[in-house]
Amino acid sequence: MICSLWFSSLANAADFVGSFACKSCHEQAFKDWQGSDHDMAMKHADEQSVFGDFNQITINHQNQQYRFFKKQESYWVNLADRQGKLTDYQISFTFGYYPLQQYMVEFEDGRVQLIPFAWDNRKVEDGGQKWFYLYPNNSAQHQDFYWLNAGQNWNHMCADCHSTNVKKNYNPQTNRFDTQFAEINVGCEACHGAASDHLSWANDSPSKNANNEGASSALVIAETPFKGFDRTLAKSVAQWQRSNLGSARSSSENTAKPLAKQDSQQLQTCAQCHSRRLQLNDKEPLVTKPFGDRYQLNLIAQAQYFDDGQVYDENYVYGSFLQSKMHENSVVCSNCHNPHTTELILQGNSLCSQCHEPATFDTSEHHKHDNNTGSLCVNCHMPETTYMQIDDRRDHSFSIPVPANTQRLGSPNACNQCHDDKSTQWAIEHSTSWYPELNTFVPQHFSSAFASARAGNPNSVDALSYLSQDHQQANIIRAAAIERLQQFTGRNGIVAIARAVKHQDEMLRVAAVEGSSPYTIAERWQMLAPLLTDEVLMIRSQAAAALANYWQQLSSQQQAQLEAPLKEYIEILSFNADRGFARTNLGNLYANQGFANKAEASYKASIDVQPNFAGAYTNLADLYRSQGKESAAVQILEQGIIAKPDSGTLRFSQALALLRSKQNDAALKSLKMATKLEPNNGRFWYVYAIALTPYSIGEAATAFNKAYQVSGNPQYLFALCELMIDNRSPQSLQCLNKLTPLVPNNVVEDLKARLPN
Repeated sequence: MICSLWFSSLANAADFVGSFACKSCHEQAFKDWQGSDHDMAMKHADEQSVFGDFNQITINHQNQQYRFFKKQESYWVNLADRQGKLTDYQISFTFGYYPLQQYMVEFEDGRVQLIPFAWDNRKVEDGGQKWFYLYPNNSAQHQDFYWLNAGQNWNHMCADCHSTNVKKNYNPQTNRFDTQFAEINVGCEACHGAASDHLSWANDSPSKNANNEGASSALVIAETPFKGFDRTLAKSVAQWQRSNLGSARSSSENTAKPLAKQDSQQLQTCAQCHSRRLQLNDKEPLVTKPFGDRYQLNLIAQAQYFDDGQVYDENYVYGSFLQSKMHENSVVCSNCHNPHTTELILQGNSLCSQCHEPATFDTSEHHKHDNNTGSLCVNCHMPETTYMQIDDRRDHSFSIPVPANTQRLGSPNACNQCHDDKSTQWAIEHSTSWYPELNTFVPQHFSSAFASARAGNPNSVDALSYLSQDHQQANIIRAAAIERLQQFTGRNGIVAIARAVKHQDEMLRVAAVEGSSPYTIAERWQMLAPLLTDEVLMIRSQAAAALANYWQQLSSQQQAQLEAPLKEYIEILSFNADRGFARTNLGNLYANQGFANKAEASYKASIDVQPNFAGAYTNLADLYRSQGKESAAVQILEQGIIAKPDSGTLRFSQALALLRSKQNDAALKSLKMATKLEPNNGRFWYVYAIALTPYSIGEAATAFNKAYQVSGNPQYLFALCELMIDNRSPQSLQCLNKLTPLVPNNVVEDLKARLPN
């Protein structure tokens, strides 16, 4: 258990000496760090760390009472277990402190889980100093954020960022954890790296040891870079140049420019935690190595970002920041934040005025507001999104607010976030009166291509291809464009992917793996084969995994080329084997290689470790179907629906299995439920419409139309037009008029030829 391993973990990590070893020489930095977000990231639960009220507090939630209390010096909570039985659990650790504090329970199998209640640590006048249920809409046992499920597991979800030098130590065979760390919170060495050599450097010097036996070792220490550390966290720009010319010049001319740059590992060091990513291993921390040797960064994915790049779901800053002009100009975190206090180094617009001439930007002529909240740079260029009910976090893409994008794309705008009593049209009119070009549609902006791709427009392939090759765009945007090409095929797409494979930025290269997915194995092999020996672990392993999907079609020579990177891919899956996705992906690999028994075992193991992971059930059902075991496929899908009743995918797979078994009525019910659970899935509506056609033309037409409306896929509109023509609908011509600009002329002409005379 973690508590008992505190000292042994330090002994096992000899190069890590602990933050208190830094105090004597770095007194001010240590003082700044104490009480900071990093210091309070995780603590043993005691009188100094616990802010919540555990004085026999009882609260009601969903017709059940929960208690927070103390036993001598320990803290306890009375919660319902999986069987609904109220059970006393000891609080082992605290998590964070402001604006909320969370608490964790440690189990005998090494698992550490966050309880579902959090303490609102804001002031009473701000609505704080009370317990609240953290995820009220995601609390059922089949949901990820139920407190005993994987979504609230510290070992996988949180540990790597909230403690120092974490080793997860998950045993796939026993399904147990032996997670250890060098320091319980985010200490000095979490950022600076192991400090033992730095201490040697500080205590020894070549001059002091020139005449003794320690001279050679001291010389070695002295010659190590960065005073015994393996990295520098200095600012990337050593000197800025600013014109100070005032408002007579353009905005660009009144913004400081980097004059002298220097090597720094600061941004990548911060990004390890302040990013949305999948951890691939917990080997030595990154310094100058590629980010993808330890993590797989989430690009500008449709599920986490709006099409204009604004953050929707949590991305923890880095993905937004990589889009920004700040990043383009080598700004790093410490240009704005004190890394020890984690607070801003200056308040208000003074922070931005370090680079942006206040005579130009900090004026009503620029921001069009009086001296109020609207005049603050961050409120327009870094709007807040609230997570965990009370935690406001700013968007770090530093974008310009465009209210018209709310109409075009459905993304938020900073104007209406403040003026929430006003309409979007009001915001458009006011901002246009200030900046006439602001709300003008710019087809070259990446949001146009992203919105088109989200709608499933086949013509998106060209826009995405051009975007991915636009050197004026941030690399993360170009990579996201490549990733979105997985929905489409086309000559320009092939060219874009081929160039991405050769790009120096690892984000574009790994995106090419996804972007190539709709092509044939021959085409895909030609595209991705160079990546099998890529210098970055993430890229070569993902390329191998993608090509292994076609294992039976590969030559023995090609299979041999996959052997080494597939071994690394399996190591990544083994590291993440505490999660259903990893064991399911391993099952997929075995299934493609023809190892049915191993595949079945992996899928079942996935269900064991994460019963609510829908993909394990659907893939196991597909395996059974390929073996002619239709009844077993239906049975496993039924088991999955019990474990994950809100999954539309499971209902859809069940419907397909029932259709194959000629159980059409039951299949229709499952399809209807699938569309209800996932109403924005066009494919579900499309298949539902096909299944409805023999029974009700009207309902089928409605379903085809819904499929097109939610996806924008012309194939679904084509199916609707064909249905109307075949059934002599008076609206057939109207449907064809809508289809005409979306498909080749010959397609429309063929349909028109079938119209009744």
